[in-house]
Amino acid sequence: MSTLFDPIQIGDIALANRIIMAPLTRNRAVEGKVAGPLTVEYYRQRASAGLIIAEASQISPMAQGYLDTPGIYSPEQIAGWRQVTDAVHAAGGKIVLQLWHVGRISHTSLLPDGAAPVSSTANTANAMTFTAEGFVPVSTPRALRDDEIPGLIEDYRRAARNAIAAGFDGVEVHAANTYLIEQFLRDSVNDRSGPYGGSIANRARLLLEVMQAVTEEIGAGRTGVRLSPMTTFTAPLDSNPQALYGYIVEKLAPLGLAYLHVIEGETGGTRTPEGKEFDYAALHRAFPGAWMLNNGYSRELALDTVANGKADLIAFGRPFISTPDLVRRLREDKPLNELRADKLYGGGAEGYTDYPALAD
Repeated sequence: MSTLFDPIQIGDIALANRIIMAPLTRNRAVEGKVAGPLTVEYYRQRASAGLIIAEASQISPMAQGYLDTPGIYSPEQIAGWRQVTDAVHAAGGKIVLQLWHVGRISHTSLLPDGAAPVSSTANTANAMTFTAEGFVPVSTPRALRDDEIPGLIEDYRRAARNAIAAGFDGVEVHAANTYLIEQFLRDSVNDRSGPYGGSIANRARLLLEVMQAVTEEIGAGRTGVRLSPMTTFTAPLDSNPQALYGYIVEKLAPLGLAYLHVIEGETGGTRTPEGKEFDYAALHRAFPGAWMLNNGYSRELALDTVANGKADLIAFGRPFISTPDLVRRLREDKPLNELRADKLYGGGAEGYTDYPALAD
């Protein structure tokens, strides 16, 4: 019987324990959308996690959706992330980078030459984003043309290659939280015809082609993917989530991915939304790689879930923000630091690198 604190091999990556730091947007990139010195210290402090999934990072200038989020497309960004990965590795940790394209969850002020965001659709999301002017409604997108999609896939391929050049142990493709890839997946958003619209197979095509490109570039054993079948963060659910995500996992299974990261229920909300049942276990049975679950896990639930074989890995989000030595506190059953919610997005060291660890 495995425990939360046992080592595990996921693909090509050996982990010291099964406690994962989830990707967490903190809006503290410096000029050039680069991970700066504070970010180096932030991740170094949390290197006892079995695996850190570094915050979502845009794969191109057109992929950005929020102010001061980092990228992975320029030499300066690669160099900035190299400082982070060197620090985490020196502290004995493992770290992968989440590859991000927000699609329509963006604003023209954040994009090159004031361009419109791009998506599977030209319909505007009912959502807000964070800009230099504060929180504002997202801009109206334009639908990507079919002939633009090969270039988009190459952006993912290049970003994966850049992540390895920056010293990351691998990457996680962000296909969750109703960002670009999920805007293609869901029939509640994707209203296009042609090879990337209509049927489940067509709507899943972009994700599967991205995963094929990334695994070809850096190897499946260094690649994971994140899904959120039941979140309504900025878009309604698909008309048949079980069929859609069942098909996706069936097609991902043969790739030999290191892991699949699943958000249960509403992102940042209830794990079991009333009237929105979903059989996550069916996806687990269909996927041969490591199975990672996320959303509101307590110590007791995490211990039980791993011990009973319902997951191989448990991802913690906000607990890792407030408690850099979360692994030790979970192991010793010690209380966590209180989260300062007003310091989550933007700013400096306060609420970022100044949370205390336990005294030895």
